Amino acid sequence: MKTMKYRYYCCIILIVYQMKKTTFLLSILAGTFFLIGCNGEQSNEGRQENRVIPAVEAVQAQFGGLPLEERLSGIVQARNQVDIYPRISAPVEEVTAENGEQVNKGDVLVRLRNNQYREQLRQAEANLRITKAQERQAQAALGELNSRMRRMRVLAERDLSSDLEMEQLQAELESAEANYELAQARVEQAESSVDEAEEALSQTVIRAPITGTVGQRSAEVGMQVDSNTRLYTIGDLGDSKITINLTERMLGYIEKGQSVRIFSENLGDTVLTGEISRISPFLGAGNFSTEAEIDVNNTGRLLLPGMFVSVDVLYGESEQATIVPLSALYRHPQTGETGIYVATGFDLESEMLEELNPGDNRSLSNPTDVEFVPVNIIAEGREAAGVTGVRSGQWVVTIGQNLLMQDREGGNARVRAVTWNQVLEKQDMQPQDLLRTILNSEVVENTGSDTATSNQL
Repeated sequence: MKTMKYRYYCCIILIVYQMKKTTFLLSILAGTFFLIGCNGEQSNEGRQENRVIPAVEAVQAQFGGLPLEERLSGIVQARNQVDIYPRISAPVEEVTAENGEQVNKGDVLVRLRNNQYREQLRQAEANLRITKAQERQAQAALGELNSRMRRMRVLAERDLSSDLEMEQLQAELESAEANYELAQARVEQAESSVDEAEEALSQTVIRAPITGTVGQRSAEVGMQVDSNTRLYTIGDLGDSKITINLTERMLGYIEKGQSVRIFSENLGDTVLTGEISRISPFLGAGNFSTEAEIDVNNTGRLLLPGMFVSVDVLYGESEQATIVPLSALYRHPQTGETGIYVATGFDLESEMLEELNPGDNRSLSNPTDVEFVPVNIIAEGREAAGVTGVRSGQWVVTIGQNLLMQDREGGNARVRAVTWNQVLEKQDMQPQDLLRTILNSEVVENTGSDTATSNQL
């Protein structure tokens, strides 16, 4: 029967998950089923009424300020991360850098075939020599006409030349000056062509623009490349940059210099810290958001370029209030009120259980009164909320609220005291983790039953 019951509970969890309920709701359901299956008992009076007294988990509310934070998604980049493209079109002749290699600025990464560009350089140099020769010819012709003009002026002063001869010589001189200027311009043009050809030839050797690590190599010997072919990505992995998007609303309370926490499933329990380094003042057209950047020291190479991470931006603290876990908040289905179930008679018994069974998290109390108390939420964080309506130190139910709906006020329940860390761990649990917990509990219970049967035999 218990095996069928666990499978039934698992099916409920899967159905709720497929309906896109939150992980938080799954935690409540799974935790409640687990407590009922393992710890639910009938009292003498309950047996007579054929009803089960539910088992719930509760934690003590605290008093203080709630850290205000905004959880965002970020993308990791290496510092100075750039993609390397060729500037010219040519086949690859040699590849000298492999993925993961550390290179220095100026190191050769790829060599392209340069026959065509060497030939273009020789043609440009030959054309330069021709234009320089033409320049010298034009200069010589201009010098000769200047000498003739000087002699003509001497003759004109002695009335030995006519005005017509002077005008013809002046026209020839102006034409020679224009030819010389034209020759000079052609020389400059030829020199520019030589420089361009030299630059094209130098581009057949592709060098590292910065010191860093290369990756995402796509260059292979023999392949034809052009300006649209990415050959490598290079960046400094010792320092990373995380980019997050901020909406127009967030710009009202998030600013440069605020602290951040960075974590990811791939990092395990490791949490990196930093601060917002830069915020772009320009909002994107249509999406009304902008980018912020976070510089992070990555000497341990924990962050890889392209990795998605979660970023908590810490931007202040709420006013002082009673702090409860988010899992304690419950919207009563009969009244629609948001409130908290408070174990009103558990204070004294919790101290006795701690004295009798120190450190035993499985201890359940005797049936105790549980009351539904409406609350006002004055601040809400990622894991906890600040509320009014309950006092610091009161025991608030975090799992099992759905079993206390017999009436509006609440009812009786057996209470298991848990710590804040345990509550927060359950709030972060994934659906597959919850199912695994239930299935493991089923195996343990069945194994225990078999052992007990063997002992009796």
